[in-house]
Amino acid sequence: MPDLPTPQDATEAALFSECWDTVLSYADLCTAGSAAATQLAREAFAHGIREARTAESETHRNAGRRPPRLPRIALLLTAVRTTAADWETQGHGHRLDPELRLWLNSDHAARYTGPPLRRPLALRALRDMQGADAELLWLAEVEALPLPVVARRLGLDPAGVADELTEVRGLFRDRCLRNHLDTPMDPQCRSYARLLDAVTRSPVADTPDDLSQHLARCVQCAEAAACLRLHGGGLPGALAGGVIGWGGLAYLERRRRAAEVRLGAGRPDGLDPDDEAGADRARVLRGGLLVAAVLVSLLALAVTLLPQGSTGDGAAGPADTADRQPVADPRPSPPVATRSPSESASPSPNSPEPSDKQTPAPPSDHKGTDPEPQGSSTTSTQTGPSPGEGEQPTCHVTYDLVSQWPDGFQAAVTVTTEHALDDWRVAWTFRDGQRVGQMWDASFTQDGSRVTATAADYNKAVPADGSLAFGFLASWRGKNSPAYDFTLNGQDCAKA
Repeated sequence: MPDLPTPQDATEAALFSECWDTVLSYADLCTAGSAAATQLAREAFAHGIREARTAESETHRNAGRRPPRLPRIALLLTAVRTTAADWETQGHGHRLDPELRLWLNSDHAARYTGPPLRRPLALRALRDMQGADAELLWLAEVEALPLPVVARRLGLDPAGVADELTEVRGLFRDRCLRNHLDTPMDPQCRSYARLLDAVTRSPVADTPDDLSQHLARCVQCAEAAACLRLHGGGLPGALAGGVIGWGGLAYLERRRRAAEVRLGAGRPDGLDPDDEAGADRARVLRGGLLVAAVLVSLLALAVTLLPQGSTGDGAAGPADTADRQPVADPRPSPPVATRSPSESASPSPNSPEPSDKQTPAPPSDHKGTDPEPQGSSTTSTQTGPSPGEGEQPTCHVTYDLVSQWPDGFQAAVTVTTEHALDDWRVAWTFRDGQRVGQMWDASFTQDGSRVTATAADYNKAVPADGSLAFGFLASWRGKNSPAYDFTLNGQDCAKA
């Protein structure tokens, strides 16, 4: 196993620190275990840094003319894919993800090493851009970093970085259009090229039926449409899928979650994480909400001590514990990773009391209940009996359609549960014959229209009032209605 290369100066040392996490994240997607992921990341990192240094030296030898090169992080991620292909060739493929091995031996992988004009459009366009422009586009769109952080990392003016990003997006689109027109294509694709350009320029233009049908059948034109359409939020997926290849969208989701955790989910857009004044305001807000939560909890405790008249042991009823929510950081929930649990309705006074009821705990017991990303949620009571008639469901589900293209889509599922879980299994039904092809933070099986997602080894445990989350890629034809009939470990879940 090669050692990591030694940084040549302080600037490169900072880049190493920023890039290693991204390389390890993608290597983890590509392998079948943590040890294999670390080894793949180290080999790919060393290979990618050598390639980047070679490109820099060629720039100096050629009087400043930059040869076509990807941004630093994108270059290292392609090195992971290349190293994985070398493992497969050398007989170490058993250490890779089985789906990646199938991909590496398919025509899809051959596009990345074949003739330049046949390579993915986003890959060609990004290589054609100036280095600073390509870095800005990648950090903002794929790594999901706030613009003030991107500006500081690239030495740009924070006040003008938003306008510069808009200009860079336009440059990327122009490169994509030029490369698409230069690509060898059949007469039918050529006849749609100008119409595709016009339709994707406007956020309100309708796609003609004949073009829509063509995009559903032609992978090359559908890829061009994704790169040319800057509105609608599809640009990050087009970049990640076109440059990285296999697992690009799963990597994109991981980086978005990592950015939310590292920079503080819920921080107002544009707030510099090093801004002390902003941090002070956040602490004051957090302190105020915590004080309010303490007062509400003490009031709830006082109510539970009042005579109830319906029980002889004076214990608190189920509603006393079910209606209380954990005191967490006062930030909005990340859109995919976790969501705040919905408050449960109080059961009828005649409902049987659970055997694990307990006196409400003071708010300080909930200090560690911040939801974690990537489906590793937090909960704390034991799983209760199946809900009886008239009771509200003990779990709630949110189904998010993250993005959609002519023959596929990405979705995320978040489930909140009132009861603690040692393991979990989430099932649902598709209405229109959709087929799941790839899933992260869970494994899956599909029987007809019924899909079952099973917890990964690292996120089986879910504490009470916590959440679990996972995402997937799937195909669709004709219609893509939302999934329905969700269950958690066989118990029905309500839509949140």
